[in-house]
Amino acid sequence: MTTPVLQTTIAGSLPKPAWLATPQKLWAPWLLEGEVLAEGKRDAVRLVLRDQETAGIDIVSDGEQTRRHFVTGYLEHLAGVDFKNTKKVRIRNRYDADVPQVVAAVTRPQPVHSDDVRFLRAETDRPIKFTLPGPMTMVDTLFDAHYRSREKLAMAFAEILNREARELEALGANVIQFDEPAFNVYFDEVRDWGVAALEKAAEGLSCKSAVHICYGYGIKANIDWKHTLGAEWRQYEQTFPLLAASRIDQVSLECANSHVPLELIALLKGKDVLVGAIDVATDRIESPEDVAGVIRAALKYVAPDHLYPCTNCGMVPLAREVSSGKLRALAAGATIVRGELGG
Repeated sequence: MTTPVLQTTIAGSLPKPAWLATPQKLWAPWLLEGEVLAEGKRDAVRLVLRDQETAGIDIVSDGEQTRRHFVTGYLEHLAGVDFKNTKKVRIRNRYDADVPQVVAAVTRPQPVHSDDVRFLRAETDRPIKFTLPGPMTMVDTLFDAHYRSREKLAMAFAEILNREARELEALGANVIQFDEPAFNVYFDEVRDWGVAALEKAAEGLSCKSAVHICYGYGIKANIDWKHTLGAEWRQYEQTFPLLAASRIDQVSLECANSHVPLELIALLKGKDVLVGAIDVATDRIESPEDVAGVIRAALKYVAPDHLYPCTNCGMVPLAREVSSGKLRALAAGATIVRGELGG
């Protein structure tokens, strides 16, 4: 059976049920404990899977229901990271946050997400994507009191992530995505060691490897930052040529309601492009035609079999009914354009 073009997917997180964590809040603490929490996480995964499948999303994920945050949800499982004695740091030159410290060589005592992928694979027949934080963004979400080198710490994280990614692939993950919003900020480091660390994290994978680079969740700090970027957001112009030359298979980017010149997508020639056709910084639910318009515009620069309609970023800060509506619009918009292409 031939796989249809314009396969839809999501960038990462989806809202959590109100009984699991406080709605519409990043880093919301769990409202359950112990085995009840473990069961609640599994139930939440079932719910977001049903939302995606019912909407018509082709490549599904767990919506990061088992993690409070896309970076610290991984860091908290590593040795060498102190969460008790936090430090205030500037995150991506945008906002301050109290973050954990690296106080010794980082190691992974045991697999982190194997059970999550094993459960996800058993709950759906569709292709599954699993997201992991990228090495550079991990470095930028903590205080380094041990390595004293962002590059050395990134490479240490890359080795850990690579072992994790290989295990997740063996358990049935079809796509492993590394989230690297820091790639839109630290351009010299992306060039000097960021892409190399990313490739190290994805080394040896046979499944699709992806990197997600966006302008952030729809929170005030990110929205305020976007207002400083002018009429055209050309950050991708510095990173896309480097990624085009890399071994990474897919690049996920922000397009909907952004000031990104779409012609920059042409810099990713040869790669699969996950085009963000859903704006996660607004409660307005797009119409299918809104989504179709973004897809049509992107098709001027990328072939249909390399284009995957997606969301701009994660949707955990949104209300569940808004997120579900946006998922339906994403799938319906892709269906419209798929029909225009002849199936």
